[in-house]
Amino acid sequence: MAPQAQTDLLRTALYERHVAVGGRIVEFGGYALPVQYAGIVAEHNHTRQAASLFDVSHMGQVVITGPDHATTIAALEAITPADLVSLQPGQMRYTVLLNDQGGIEDDLIITRPAEGQEPDGVMYMVVNAARKHHDLEFIKTRAPADVTFDLRDGHALIALQGPRAAEVLAKHSDITEKLGFMQAGPTRIGGIVVDVSRSGYTGEDGFELSVANEHAPALFDLLIANSLVEPAGLGARDSLRLEAGLCLYGHDMTDSVDPVSAGLLFAIGKRRRTEGGFTGAEAIMKRLAEGADDKRVGIRFEGRQPVREGAELVDNSGTVIGKITSGTFAPTAQASIAMGYVPAEIAREGEHVTAMVRGRPIAGTVAKMPFVPQRYYRKPA
Repeated sequence: MAPQAQTDLLRTALYERHVAVGGRIVEFGGYALPVQYAGIVAEHNHTRQAASLFDVSHMGQVVITGPDHATTIAALEAITPADLVSLQPGQMRYTVLLNDQGGIEDDLIITRPAEGQEPDGVMYMVVNAARKHHDLEFIKTRAPADVTFDLRDGHALIALQGPRAAEVLAKHSDITEKLGFMQAGPTRIGGIVVDVSRSGYTGEDGFELSVANEHAPALFDLLIANSLVEPAGLGARDSLRLEAGLCLYGHDMTDSVDPVSAGLLFAIGKRRRTEGGFTGAEAIMKRLAEGADDKRVGIRFEGRQPVREGAELVDNSGTVIGKITSGTFAPTAQASIAMGYVPAEIAREGEHVTAMVRGRPIAGTVAKMPFVPQRYYRKPA
């Protein structure tokens, strides 16, 4: 299918590559991005079996600079509930940006650069595409003046994901031998300087590659030349992350949903749960003590009918008790799966729920997540 005309949208450094290999271009977060190439199911399956290349350059890459490491860490711990004091060089941490009510303004990943990679006091952060400008304004009102947050607009971000991703990357760099899941470091690939993190949004082993825009097409060409690698679009990325039980901002979490309700307790450091000292701490500690009224759960539905975002969940009397926030028919799980919010008292595996789809009830069961086992690579101790 020919790409749609997207004259008013931002383009990543790989836009021309997407068009050249037949990507179907859509709007996402203000950018013209490929939703699919060969087809969503084919791309989903290839990612689970080999390796796929995703353009995620629309995400916000942020460089944080303070006068020294301690000052930068203190600034970040004031705005997130993560334990960052314990973060070692080359380590990454998932956390959330909270408002005063404990609602999630965004989810993000903070990285401490590898030893000697950056001057003392520099950290990296990746935030969601549609929230990056919002996040920076939100942060700047809460951060000290001597700690700056700057978008790394001159860099693209390419995700190489799948069980054979390490095999592909190892042909060009020994970085694969050095990194386990949620670790990062610099390397050269085909002579190109690349910041590599062993992370991703598919539930598979994989890497995210931050590279200067002018070198992004060459890096894309180098990786896609491997017969194990195929391009993949936003459609497959969404079905893969849902099977992996991963939240999507603006859908499964919003600024009115707290991390306790969202099932993201791991985003709050154990030390921080008692010490506090971050935006929204009072609300979060209260929720931790009292429990959430509603909780995010996974649901498997009978049959193959997808139950999409916005579908209402009802009890036996037809009373609305919750709603679906993400849903699809999952190619790997071979089931209609979804995530949504239900009252805490029925947020248990095996509980029965009913979704209403165009007036028709579809029976479902609260299920354990992830729906498909995550296969992140963790280095032996």
